[in-house]
Order: sequence, then structure tokens, then C-alpha cells
Amino acid sequence: MPAAPWRGATLLLCCACLCAALEQRDCVLGEVGQPVLLPCHPNLGRLLNFSVEWRDRDRAVFRSRWDGDGNVETWSVNYARIPTDAATTGNFSLELPSARPEHDLGRYSLFLLSGENQSAPLCTRCLRVAASFRIPEVSKLESSYLCRSWGGYPQPAVYWLINDSRRPPNGSVSTRAQALPDSHLFNFTSQLTVNVSKDDTVSCTVKNPSTNETLTVKLRASTSGSRASQGMWIFSTVLCVVVAVMVLAGIYYQIHLDKISKRRKKEYEEPRRGRRYQYKQATEEMMPEPEETDV
Repeated sequence: MPAAPWRGATLLLCCACLCAALEQRDCVLGEVGQPVLLPCHPNLGRLLNFSVEWRDRDRAVFRSRWDGDGNVETWSVNYARIPTDAATTGNFSLELPSARPEHDLGRYSLFLLSGENQSAPLCTRCLRVAASFRIPEVSKLESSYLCRSWGGYPQPAVYWLINDSRRPPNGSVSTRAQALPDSHLFNFTSQLTVNVSKDDTVSCTVKNPSTNETLTVKLRASTSGSRASQGMWIFSTVLCVVVAVMVLAGIYYQIHLDKISKRRKKEYEEPRRGRRYQYKQATEEMMPEPEETDV
């Protein structure tokens, strides 16, 4: 008998967790930095003087009022808005111009205001905010492995596996995540310290629970870099080749310019030589010939 209340409390807690999980699964997913739309199409009929208000729990984020003459007055936080023809089309969907991490797990509700009266929520939408992580970079140190990724939200789950099946021993993994102050996005570094043979493979898996994305990078113990590092090496090689081609092209162009300069100089000097020759010949003709004597 004394255990019955605990069973009831446990069952109630499980039901609450299940409801929360189902609610989060049905939430609208917004990408960090991108607009997000919370759909709402209530049937209000034909109203003349009324107002609507969107709230994030108890905080108002948008308010609009219509009068009998069709005039509209709006107020919003951070440029939130609804369609301008909402009163005629019935589309009162709320658009947030930029999803932010602080909007995560927001619960937005639309209310109808008529005079001093307030309706029950016409629409209720929850919002999940997420950002995809970059492909992880895995590198090998002397006796450990590092896995890095950045630019994601929320904080990810990081897993290590050896040969795709064996989990590393307890205490061999250390993961540290850091939220960037300006964007609230996460960067993380996970370190695995374990002794494996050179034929074994080590894999780092990053899972984003909100976007349901799973990123895995494998590294053979006998190598010293990840696929991303190999990609950087290929990029560096291509960049060196491009620079070498540009240098050779510059040298060829300079040689071409030197040839053109020499040819123009030669073309300029040849008429001058001709004029000097004509001047010398004319001078010789003007000089008197020496007279012959019989000495």
C-alpha cells in the first residue's frame, strides 16, 4: 500500500514526459538566422472592431487592431508580423523575421480581443530553433584523438566508437561545448584517450537532437588526419598549383613586353641611322675636292 502513491507519481511523471516529447515533436522547426512562420487560420467570421494579439507565453510579441472603417494599427517586437489582409483571408499566421536561439521552446498563442473581453487561445504553436553543425574534423595526437565541430544549436550529443561497434571505456572521453557570445551557437571539442592497434578505426559521431542530423567521421589509427584534413591538403595543393601557374603567366607576359619594347626601340633607331647617313653624305658632297699639283 505505501508504494501506491510512488507508482502514481511515477506514472504521472512518465505521462508528462511523454506529452512534452510529443509536443516538441510537433513543434515548428526554425533555422537560426532564417525567417520562420507559425501557421494560424482561425475562423473569426465577420468582425468590425476587434484586435488580435500574439503572445509568447505571457509576453506580447504582436498586436493589431481593426476598426469599422478598415483602418489597421499594428505593434510588434523585433519586426514580427502577420499578413496585411489577415482580416479578410483569415490567415493570422505569425512570421518571425529571424529565428534566434532565445526563441527555442517558445510557446506562441493567438488571442482575440474585443473591448475588455479576451478569447481563449485561437492558435497555439510551439517553436524549436536549431542550426546544423559542420562536418566534424577528427585528428590524431600522440595517444588521443580529437573531434571538433562548430556553428550548431542546440548542444549536440557526441559518441565515439572503435571499429564501428565497441564503445570506449568509461572515463576515456572528455567533451567540452562552448556557446559563442554573439550568436549563442555552439562549438565543441571532444577528446578520446585510448590505446588501439594501427588496424583499428575510430569514429566520432555528432547528433543534433532538434534537426535529427547525424554526422560521422572515421579515422584509421595508422593515419594522422581526418577526411576533412585530407581535403584541406588537397585544397592547399591545388592552391599552390594555381599560384605557380599565375607566376609563370606573369613571367611570360613580362618577357612578351620586353620583346615589344626592344622591337619599338629598334624601329625608332633605324630612321635616325638613315638620317645620320644622309647628313654625312651631303656633307661630303659639299666639301671641295683637293686640287692636283705637279709637285
